[in-house]
Amino acid sequence: DVCSSDLLLPSIRWLDRVEPEPRSSRFHAIAWGAVVATLVAGVVNSLVAYVGGEALAAVVSAPLIEESMKGLGVLYAVRRREVDGVMDGIVYAAWIAVGFALVENFEYFLRADQQGSLVATFVLRGLLTPFAHPLFTVWTGRAIGRAVAQGRPVLLGALRGWPFAVLAHAVWNGSTLVAPEAGPLVFLGTMGAFTALFVVAVGIVTGSRNKERARFLSLVPFLAQRYGIDPAHIAVFLDWRSLLAARRSLPRVRRRSFDAVHASLARLAALHSRSVGYLPTDEQRLVEQLHRAWETARV
Repeated sequence: DVCSSDLLLPSIRWLDRVEPEPRSSRFHAIAWGAVVATLVAGVVNSLVAYVGGEALAAVVSAPLIEESMKGLGVLYAVRRREVDGVMDGIVYAAWIAVGFALVENFEYFLRADQQGSLVATFVLRGLLTPFAHPLFTVWTGRAIGRAVAQGRPVLLGALRGWPFAVLAHAVWNGSTLVAPEAGPLVFLGTMGAFTALFVVAVGIVTGSRNKERARFLSLVPFLAQRYGIDPAHIAVFLDWRSLLAARRSLPRVRRRSFDAVHASLARLAALHSRSVGYLPTDEQRLVEQLHRAWETARV
């Protein structure tokens, strides 16, 4: 999938740079989307299509079950203590959506090849849909991340974004069904609306990233003082350009250790930024992660 590899994945990694997630966590997210979500959604959608027809499955069943399953994937990441704030919710939603889209598109390509419509399917699925699934699920992930940051129940928090994800998904699927009969103007109008939604989503996500990055940089001196970190060791994390330059200068085998230290500091910054109190055990767990990351980075 051209767009997924060349544009979408680097964009998600750029978002993830504020608090780098370990490979194992990214694998869990992609696997949830590619295996758990697609399996459950495939079964439910097939049953609905058999009983009520393809249109009902596409416009009603698919948005409901697919966005629910992808949202559950973000909640699973919360349970694994991998979501600390808004950006984490967005990033995990994006990885889950990518996993889901890759498997779904593969299925569509096989079907289109058999039906002789591979080119049209590639344009719709290969060039547009890879962005569509993250565009839907990001609203649920953002809502869950905000709930975590504000100390609110995450399930109720998810309901603030999930309806919007379902609605956007339903409109998208409906437009793909109607467009062939309604003509190119309907298709172009739908694409224009989703382009506008995409621009809005990019603005919101970029704003959230900038906010969390600024918060992290401002809290680094406090974290160094609180946890007894040598200022000389922490200096590289005081400026974003210096941080990125230092990471680029490292051999690839050492970047993972650098990211682990960065991520541990970012999680502690998120903990101290919560609008409600936190458990001492949470702080102790993150401090232990930080010390382990420092020891690994020094080896």
